[in-house]
Amino acid sequence: MIPRALESEIVRLYHAEHWPVGTIARQLRVHHATVRRALRAAGVEVAPRIVRATMIDPYRAFIVETLTKYPSLRASRLYTMVKARGYPGAADHFRALVAILRPRPAPEAYLRLRTLPGEQAQADWASFGTLAIGRAVRPLMAFVMVLSYSRQLFVRFYLNAAMANFLRGHVDAFTAWNAAPRVILYDNLKSAVLERHHDAIRFHPTLLELAAHYRFQPRPVAVARGNEKGRVERAIRYVRDAFFAARRFRDLDDLNVQADAWCQGQAADRPCPEDRARTVRTVFDQERAYLIGLPENPFPVDEHLVVSVRKQPYVRFDLNDYSIPHTHVGKTLSVVASLQRVRILDGIDLIASHARSFDRGAQIEVPAHIEGLVARKRAARTHRAQDRLHHAAPSAQALFLRAASRGVHMGVLTRGLLVLLDSHGADALEAAIGARTRSRHPSRQRARRSTVLASSHSPATL
Repeated sequence: MIPRALESEIVRLYHAEHWPVGTIARQLRVHHATVRRALRAAGVEVAPRIVRATMIDPYRAFIVETLTKYPSLRASRLYTMVKARGYPGAADHFRALVAILRPRPAPEAYLRLRTLPGEQAQADWASFGTLAIGRAVRPLMAFVMVLSYSRQLFVRFYLNAAMANFLRGHVDAFTAWNAAPRVILYDNLKSAVLERHHDAIRFHPTLLELAAHYRFQPRPVAVARGNEKGRVERAIRYVRDAFFAARRFRDLDDLNVQADAWCQGQAADRPCPEDRARTVRTVFDQERAYLIGLPENPFPVDEHLVVSVRKQPYVRFDLNDYSIPHTHVGKTLSVVASLQRVRILDGIDLIASHARSFDRGAQIEVPAHIEGLVARKRAARTHRAQDRLHHAAPSAQALFLRAASRGVHMGVLTRGLLVLLDSHGADALEAAIGARTRSRHPSRQRARRSTVLASSHSPATL
C-alpha cells in the first residue's frame, strides 16, 4: 500500500502533465508496477507496455510447461535443461526471467475460528536461546498454553523440550488455572504425535495417559495448517516482545517467578481480542465455570531411568554423576528425578537422594558414600598384607598377637615385615619370627627393639 498523497500525485502527473509511467516511476522513486497499480485503482486505462523480443522467447513455452508440471523446480536445474537445448544467455538473467514465469499459487481464504468458553486450549514449545549453567550450555525452552476463548496465558521455562517437561508444562498450567480445558490443540510435535498418515494418528502413549487423567482430548492440527493454532503462535510472539525482551534474571527459577507474575498481571490485564471492551482477566473469570475440574492427585511427572552401575560408586544421569553406597556397585538401579531432586533406588529401597544439578560433568556426592569406600579399601589393603605374611611365615600370627597386646602400631609392623619378606625371603622371615616368639620372657626393651627394627625397613622409612 502506498500513501494516498502519493497515489494522487501519480494520477495528477499522468493526467495533467502527461508524464509516461517510466518517468513518474523514476521521479517519484517508486517501481513502475506501483505506478500502474495506482493508475488502475483510479480507473485510468494505461497503455500496455511494449514488450521487446528476448532470447528466452523460443524457450518460453518449454519453461512454462515444465514449471506447470513441476512448480517447485529450482531455476538452476531448469537453466541446465534449457542450456542443453541451446539457450545462449547467462544464469543470472535466466533466474530473473524464471521468477516472472513461475506460476503462483492461488491465495487461500480462511474462516475466522471461534470457540466456546472452556472448550479449547492451544499449546506449543518456543525456543528462547540457551542458558549457561556452570560448564553446561542448555537450551532455554518455553512451554506456552493459551485458552482459545479468553486468551488466558500460561508460560513456564524449562531447560529442554523433553517429554517429562512437556508433561510438567501441562500439570503446571492446570494447577495455575485450577482447571483444564476439554480439548488441547497441538502442532504435530513428537511429544504429542508419534506417527501420522492423513487422518490416521498415533498419539504418544504418555500423552494419552495424561489426557485420561485430566479428562481432556488431545487434537493435532492438520498438516501445513498453522492457522489453526494461530492463538498460541501469537501468544508466543507476545511473550517474546512484551515479556522476554531485555529481561534480566538470576537463574531459571527467578525467570519462572517473573513469568508467573507477568501472566497474572500484565498479560491478564490486556484487552481480550474477542471483546476489546473487556480484559482477559474478566473473560477468564467468566470462562472458569466451563472448564473441567482437576482430579485429587496431580499426574506424576518424575523422570524414570534404569541404570547399570559399574566399578565406581556413581550413577550417571543428565550429564552428571551422583554418588551411591559402594555396596551397590555392579547392580542395576533406578533413577527417579524431579526438577529439584534425584533419587536412586534399589528395587523399592531408597539408597541415595541428591539435589539435582544442571551442570555438566559434575560429581554430586554424599560424604558418607565416599568415606565408606575409603575405609573399606584401607581395611582391604591391611587384610591382604597380613594374609600374605601369614602364608609366607605362619609364625607371624603369634607375633601380631603379642605386638597387639603391647600396643605396637600394627600398620608399621606389617609394612616392616613385608620389606623383610621381600629382601630376605619367606624361610628367613619364618626362622626369625619363630625364634622371637619362642622367647618366654622378652623384655620390653627387646620387643621395642624388634619393632624399631621392623619399622626401619618400612617403605616410609626407606
